Amino acid sequence: MPTRIHEFSWPDRVVVGVTGLPGSRTFYLQVRAGKQLVSIVLEKQQSAQLAENIDDILDQLLSVDGNPFSIPTGTPPELVDNDPIEEDQEQFRAGAMSLGWDPSTSQIVIEAHPLAAEDPDAQLGEESLHPDEAEETEMLRVRMPVGTARAFAKRTREIVDAGRPMCLLCGYPVDADGHTCTVPES
Repeated sequence: MPTRIHEFSWPDRVVVGVTGLPGSRTFYLQVRAGKQLVSIVLEKQQSAQLAENIDDILDQLLSVDGNPFSIPTGTPPELVDNDPIEEDQEQFRAGAMSLGWDPSTSQIVIEAHPLAAEDPDAQLGEESLHPDEAEETEMLRVRMPVGTARAFAKRTREIVDAGRPMCLLCGYPVDADGHTCTVPES
């Protein structure tokens, strides 16, 4: 099964953005280099975890004696990107994701694979009717410098946190059209 890899080694832009209103937002990881633009759908929790893990990796690298990678402690102001995402069709919905560090280029590396589609024939215990028709899979690989990674994590946290407020009593999100709170009994 051939895999189509969308690879970005030094992207012009890499951001998490959303469409829709709080409560029904769709999160996108969008990457652009020149005219090449790829958008994949993420879950809110994937976005939040990605930002947290990027900051964790960068913070661990800060503790390396002499900080040979010039890791910034905060977000460089010139790298802040608050623009909305660009209109584009999604390539795929992210399933498995991995995050790493490439010391040879001093870059954070994100890899995202599509959410596995269920084969209805496989559920019935039958083999595919067309075994020679291998479906092409996709993968996104993004390499970003440390400053860009800090800015990416900061923006992502802000977008995740901009959702619906949490009810102080029950801890569930409060919808714009109201909230029925069921306080747990003590």
